[in-house]
Amino acid sequence: MAKPVLSAGEKIYYSISEVSRLTGIKPFVLRFWEKEFPTLKPKKNRAGNRSYQQKDIQMVGRIKHLLYEERHTIAGARDKLKGIKKNAKSEADTKNAQIESLLVDVRKELQEMLKLFA
Repeated sequence: MAKPVLSAGEKIYYSISEVSRLTGIKPFVLRFWEKEFPTLKPKKNRAGNRSYQQKDIQMVGRIKHLLYEERHTIAGARDKLKGIKKNAKSEADTKNAQIESLLVDVRKELQEMLKLFA
């Protein structure tokens, strides 16, 4: 009887062979992608074995999609991933600026309220 394929979220860490089964990408390709894509960095234990987390498996899926479905070159996929990361950082920076502005307004209002009660 065949062993069932792991579903995402069952474990915290996955071996390279488990990730290979989950994604359909051979282990040697996963190791190559680690060298080519700085965003793919699974942790390694003391013995040097890779321990993939869910975020790493998701990154493998993004890379696979960019290379095999969208037909980007490795350099093109790398650039696309950098753009995605920059956009996410830019959105986070915008949200942080909005929150900071809101906090400044709240602080001013609280200071005005304190003056009323003083």
